[in-house]
Parts: sequence; structure tokens; C-alpha cells
Amino acid sequence: MALRGGAPFILSLFMFVSVLSSQCDCHPHPARAVSNHTARKVSDVVAEVAGYADVAKKIIDLAVFGAAQNRSYRRLADFTDTIGNRVSGSHNLELAIKYMYNAITQDGLDVHLEPVKIPHWVRGKESAEMIMPRAKSLAILGLGSSVGTPPEGIEAAVLVVESFEELKRRANEAVGKIVVFNQPFVSYGETVAYRAYGASEAAKVGAVASLIRSITPFSINSPHTGWQDYQDGVNHIPTACITVEDAELMWRMAQRGQKIVVRLTMEAKTLPDADSYNTVVEITGWQHPEQVVLLSGHLDSWDVGQGAMDDGGGAMISWEALSLIRDLGLRPRRTLRTVLWTAEEQGGVGAQQYYNLHKINISNFDLVMESDLGTFTPLGLQFTGNDAARKVMEEVVKLLAPINTTKLEPHGEGTDISPWMQAGVPGASFHVADSRYFWFHHSEGDTMTVQDPREMNLCSALWAVVAYVVADLEDMLPR
Repeated sequence: MALRGGAPFILSLFMFVSVLSSQCDCHPHPARAVSNHTARKVSDVVAEVAGYADVAKKIIDLAVFGAAQNRSYRRLADFTDTIGNRVSGSHNLELAIKYMYNAITQDGLDVHLEPVKIPHWVRGKESAEMIMPRAKSLAILGLGSSVGTPPEGIEAAVLVVESFEELKRRANEAVGKIVVFNQPFVSYGETVAYRAYGASEAAKVGAVASLIRSITPFSINSPHTGWQDYQDGVNHIPTACITVEDAELMWRMAQRGQKIVVRLTMEAKTLPDADSYNTVVEITGWQHPEQVVLLSGHLDSWDVGQGAMDDGGGAMISWEALSLIRDLGLRPRRTLRTVLWTAEEQGGVGAQQYYNLHKINISNFDLVMESDLGTFTPLGLQFTGNDAARKVMEEVVKLLAPINTTKLEPHGEGTDISPWMQAGVPGASFHVADSRYFWFHHSEGDTMTVQDPREMNLCSALWAVVAYVVADLEDMLPR
């Protein structure tokens, strides 16, 4: 996260000086006066942003009630129904990038591809079965980067624990066993540590494999996958997620003192890094084309479900925002750039390479935006930036009164924009009504059935209004 605060608001804003270029003969927005290169008062900025009320309403009306109503939903349905899931390195991801390139080209927007290298992990066939105290098939999903088992599988007794601390206390019981983590769900941010590090923690005490209770607050006997990280110098053991129900079943059996034996078979393997692309879409700014407001979502998904929620919806509304602005004949002072990232699920791999390539121009990045927590009903905009920038953004979100989303909250977030925010670039993300997000996250349940067209209309409208107004203000956001 970018550091917040800095100079007090008044001092910071008085340093918020206009640097308008004289190279373009285009006419500025009539609601705003031409800058005279002097420090601007708070009241001037408030009045400038308020002058966009009519434009914001036109964007909202087009997205929510007009000809573009439900367009982002239809685009997402066509995309996910045609391509399906899109894991890093897969043929499906290649098809997805080609699909989006062609669709955006047909939409009349400028689009190009920027090459990157991404991980290529293959799940292969996998199964798990409880042998004792009774026979039962266990639904599993191997975790990304996991090694496979020997061809004959691994059959071993099970040690069930509820925390890393319990595992350490019972380390002498773990040797040669399959460790099952039945950790309670507290929050995704806290509980995901078991998925990320469970295999290495189990390996440290001599386990031969690990099975992790899926990171979700709600389950209908469906496992959830995700990336995991082997620690340096620790033996790599096979690891998979199991359902909440099976984790709790084995915990109850263990509490009764019953011996549990599981047979695990996984063909998982990691292949050499694959070629891929970030997909970049632009509306070039009329006055400061080198300055950029960046919107984004990621095209890759896991190899289950349709990847509709994570993150097909975020990708589609980031395309839709530019379509809405184009449809209204709007062209902001700065460039609007949508980036559809590749290999986000492996830790923002495509985005990190984009940052490494473009950070030489970091002073020209005005605002970075990411949608990756679902496109449900928007409740507010999350923002990371200094106090002066926050004051500007508080005025911008007031323009969203027609859709009742005028709340500016702290802490913009997103794996793919985090390098920019850490370097001081202001960042923004959605706060949506996401109580169901982790029900379906990284599971077979992430399908179009989770999506709602009206909610996507609202997200598209918010995304387009914020991006356009910030890109068209006389000055960049302070930092």
C-alpha cells in the first residue's frame, strides 16, 4: 500500500499546480477555466469537479438505463461461455486473450498486446480417498505450484490440527503423516495463510502431504483452489484443498480417537514458463497523452468454474468504461488506459512485468484502478493517496449521487496495482456488497450464475465516471 498522509492538506493542495500543455489546439471543457499556472484554491478544485455533474449523469444514464444497459453482462456471458476457465499458461488463456483482442478491436477501441512470461502449472488427474475408519471419497483441488505424488499415490495416517501453533505442539506426531488443517475461517486475509504456507509448515515437521480446509466461510461440499508458496530450503510435499465438510468430519473422528488413513494421488507438475500478454486498451488524451489514468481487471482465472466473478467481471467493466466514454463522444485531457492483466492468480506476475517496463514513466501515472473483488452492488470507492488527493477524490465521488455511491473509503487495494501504490501513485478499488464473494472464490461455483446484470451496470457507471473525471481535470492528483 502507498504511504498515506504527508504534508497537511492545505499546504499540499497549494502545491497542486497546473502544468497544462500548449501543444494541443483542442478546446477545454466549458465548465472549467484555463489554468494560469498559479496555485489553486480548494474552492477552485471543488467547483471544477462539480462542473462534471452533467457529464457524470450522462455516463450513468447510458450505463444503467440507456443503450448500454446490460452490455457488460452480455459481454461477460459471451466470453466465459465461449472460453471457460483460463489458468496461467493454458491454451484456454491464449484463446481468451485472442478473443478479447478481437472483440475490443471490433468495438472500435485501440488495443495492443504486451508480451510477458508467466507460470505454467498443470493440475493433471487427482483424487483422494479416506480408507479408515471408513471408505469415503474426498473432493479435492490441488493447489497451484504443488508437486505431484508418486504414480502409486501416497497412503498414510492423518494428523488433524486447527492451527499452525497446534502443529508445532504436536510436531512429533506429524512424521510420515498427511497433515489435515481444519482451521476456522476468520477472514480471507488472515485464513489464506494456511493455503499459502500449510505445505511448507507440514513439511518442516516431517509430513508427507498436506490437505487444507478450503478458505471459505460457506460450503456446499465444494473445494476451493488457489496458489501456494513453498518456502526455500523446505521439502516440497503435495498439497490440496479439501472441503470444509470433510475437514470437519476428519476433525470429529480424530477427537474420538479414531485412526484416519487417506490415499492421495496427484499428477500435478510445473512446466517451463509460458508466453502470454497483457491486453492494453486506450483512449488517447487530447492534451496530455503521456499522462495516464489506468483501469484494470485480470483475464486469467483458476482452472475451475468459468472465472466469471474472479475476475471476468472486473475485466469487462474496465473495457465497458472506455466503451461508455467513447459512445458519448468524450475524450479526456489524459489517456485512459485499460489493462487486462495476465497471471494475476500466480501473484500478479503479468502486472509486475508491466510495472517493470513502464515505471520509468511513473510520474505520468495519475491514478491506478483495479476491480478484483467482484462486480456486485457498489457501496463505495476505496482510495489510497495523500490528504490532498483524497480531498479531490471526495469531490469526484459526489458525482455518483444518482447511484448512491458517494462514499470514499481508505485503502485502495489490488494485487496488480500494488507496485504502483507502493511507489506513491494514487490507487482506487471497489467496495462492493461482497458477502458472497468467498463462497464461490476459486471454486466450481464461480460461474455466470453468480453475476447480476444490474449490478454490473452500476459498477461500469462508477468505473467510467471516476476514470473520466480524474483523467480530464486540469491537474493530476497530488502525491
